Amino acid sequence: MKLLGSLIVPIVLALVLLSLSIFTVDQRQAAIVFQLGEVVSIKREPGLYFKLPLVQNVRWFDTRILTLDAVDPERFLTSEKKNVLVDYFVKWRIFDVQKFYVSFAGDEQRALNRLAQTINDGMRAEFGKRTVHDVVSGERDDIMEKLRASADQDARRFGVQVMDVRIKRVELPTEVSDSVYRRMEAERKRVANEQRSTGAAEAEQIKADADKQREVIIAEAYRDAQKIKGDGDAKATAIYAAAYTKNPEFYAFYRSMEAYKASFRDKTDVLVLQPNSDFFRYMKSPRGSSK
Repeated sequence: MKLLGSLIVPIVLALVLLSLSIFTVDQRQAAIVFQLGEVVSIKREPGLYFKLPLVQNVRWFDTRILTLDAVDPERFLTSEKKNVLVDYFVKWRIFDVQKFYVSFAGDEQRALNRLAQTINDGMRAEFGKRTVHDVVSGERDDIMEKLRASADQDARRFGVQVMDVRIKRVELPTEVSDSVYRRMEAERKRVANEQRSTGAAEAEQIKADADKQREVIIAEAYRDAQKIKGDGDAKATAIYAAAYTKNPEFYAFYRSMEAYKASFRDKTDVLVLQPNSDFFRYMKSPRGSSK
């Protein structure tokens, strides 16, 4: 029993020393090994590592892509000296843990404050070059790319890489949005009235052209109809004349029959003539003799 007791104590001490000598780094982290406050090694690859117990200590840093999200929209001035409220977020990560530790003593909040200040300064410079229209819709992609590039260049000095800068929303402050909307509404109404006036003028011109074409078509049709009618009358007259010259007596008889038919078309028709009128000559005699 005494032998067993004497063995347990060294074994426990050995296990404690071993636990103090071993540390792990997973794929989401990087670690710095310190010896009496000085950096002695950087562990970037995941795995099992050893350190001197009680002399060396380890500090881990998250190397995943992190998000800096603005708590409240920031106010910036455009080139027109108008205020806009900008809501944004930043994607960043630690790529050099030693620079990050030296720059911020490993304090992530200090890094976030410095990164937010860098983004804020970049936005102030970029928005100051552009109008409200540009920052709202026209050049937003260009602004975000320039912000990312400038912020990344500054942040790399501190071991930080800026992956992306995204503007979520750009709004006008309440005190100026109403006046802007009123101006926009007035401008839209002006354009609408101008387009309506232009449309009405074009409609009148189209209607006048259509009326002119209609009158020309009707006149040409009437001219052609009269010409055709005149040609027809001439042909009919020629036919009548030819028929009359061939048999004047028959032609006179035929015309009288047509006159009788037209005069006595209805039973109620009344014709008042003298009995010896030339109108009745073919009724008295088929040859048309007046005797």
